[in-house]
Amino acid sequence: MLKTDDFSYSLPAELIAQEPIPQRDKSRLLLLHRRTGALEHHHFGDIPTLLNPGDLLVLNDTRVMPARLFGRRELESGSRVEILLLRPLSENKWEILCSPGKKARPGTKLLFGAGELEGEILEILPTGNRIISFKIHEDQPGQPLDILLSDLGEAPLPPYIKKKLGDAERYQTIYAQKTGSAAAPTAGLHFTPEVFEDLERRGIDKVFLTLHIGQGTFRPVKTEFIREHQMHSEYYSLSKDVAEKINETKKRGQRVIAVGTTCCRVLETQCDENGVLRAGEGDTDIFLYPGYEFKALDGLITNFHLPRSTLIMLVSALAGRENILHAYNEAVRLKYRFYSFGDAMLII
Repeated sequence: MLKTDDFSYSLPAELIAQEPIPQRDKSRLLLLHRRTGALEHHHFGDIPTLLNPGDLLVLNDTRVMPARLFGRRELESGSRVEILLLRPLSENKWEILCSPGKKARPGTKLLFGAGELEGEILEILPTGNRIISFKIHEDQPGQPLDILLSDLGEAPLPPYIKKKLGDAERYQTIYAQKTGSAAAPTAGLHFTPEVFEDLERRGIDKVFLTLHIGQGTFRPVKTEFIREHQMHSEYYSLSKDVAEKINETKKRGQRVIAVGTTCCRVLETQCDENGVLRAGEGDTDIFLYPGYEFKALDGLITNFHLPRSTLIMLVSALAGRENILHAYNEAVRLKYRFYSFGDAMLII
């Protein structure tokens, strides 16, 4: 039985990218041939020459919401509090993370901004997350809640990024459309209009689906055996037109390349045992680790993932644990940049 420790590797802290490079498509790209384990070293702008005419890219068009809000308690001398919006439950209720959480008990009143937004903790969930109810102060008549949350909030960065981001759009893909994520689909951060133009010239098409990424994506696996891990759930949507285009690509014998583990999870959630994709929406908690037989995708563009994470388990399911760990160790040796603002991999 696979253990969580089987997916660990040593990473020097200086290789964790703290900011994006100036030009998105100049990031490095490690190509892993999953059937042989062979490695090639490229730059992301080479992607169009590494794929085949007729290949289809599947991208996630989610947009990171300004989910990080700083406020203060109404009582206790206005002590500072930080919350992270996870998902809406109704028009004015959200599931949140709260820090510090010890005093955020049901009934606690919070104020945000200059007091124009008020919140009350309603419930503590078994996970430790909270449910908060928001109310716009009476001095702000007619102000929509979503606009006020957007004005007061900022994009949350992963916990391993300590440097403040100068341009918030660098934590968005250039094709981000549908707001709802607490984290970016980072494999897509490398794309530029020029890369898309080169792909089109080579006959490589693209389609979009949506998966709103939650903070659970950063949750470490703490169980000894990976099968005991409880996977987080995330909302997704896959349209009929996109499902049909993917199915047509597979019928022609051409490849479906997922851009990011988020797209991979949606495709495998909506694919039946015969490899036929269905349109749909809902929440997925699919957990992909070695032993899983992929039905929908033929390749993956991804970044380098944290040790012992569900994401390194996913790429190991696709390419083999030994191949992935060898590729990661080689990337460390050659000083690739890791994690959200780091370099990319192409697994085919």
